[in-house]
Amino acid sequence: MQQIVLGSSSPFRKELLQKLIPDFTTCSPDIDETPLADESPTDLVQRLALKKAAAVAQQFPEALIIASDQVSVLQGNINGKPGNFENAFTQLKSSSGNTVTFLTSLCLYDAKTGQNQLVVEPFHVHFRDLNDGEITRYLEKETPFNCAGSFKSEGLGITLFQKLEGNDPNALIGLPLIKLAEMFRNLGIQIP
Repeated sequence: MQQIVLGSSSPFRKELLQKLIPDFTTCSPDIDETPLADESPTDLVQRLALKKAAAVAQQFPEALIIASDQVSVLQGNINGKPGNFENAFTQLKSSSGNTVTFLTSLCLYDAKTGQNQLVVEPFHVHFRDLNDGEITRYLEKETPFNCAGSFKSEGLGITLFQKLEGNDPNALIGLPLIKLAEMFRNLGIQIP
């Protein structure tokens, strides 16, 4: 089987991929992720997944490369990773009582042939009404400052929600495993 490379430095994506594949390499794609003018959230995550895969292919020209990108969208606006407490507080305050859509792109790129499979998996998070104290306590306990949307659904972030809606809960964490398994099957690779 071809070498498999996860084009990501995310520990969350690495942990998810280990559910399917025990043996793979990781490589940080190190690309500019700045959105283009008037680029839709869907177009952005698709473009970045392809760009990450192509960047990793430069180092692994014979590999199957898995690349992904994710944005959270609230009322048509992209929420990035907050980076600090203040930004995270603002994001969660805005999300309170609203639905946030997470768009997670997934690209399986065959560096040998240049062919790829690319999808965007949506996942909807319905936040319950949150007060300032709940938001502060959550942020102090979990410090999700490197997470799109300012929460970790696999941790205490689950307490912030009223309902989750989507085809694959792994997409919310950053890597849609149901679609990835399907992409591998499309290449004749069976997992398990």
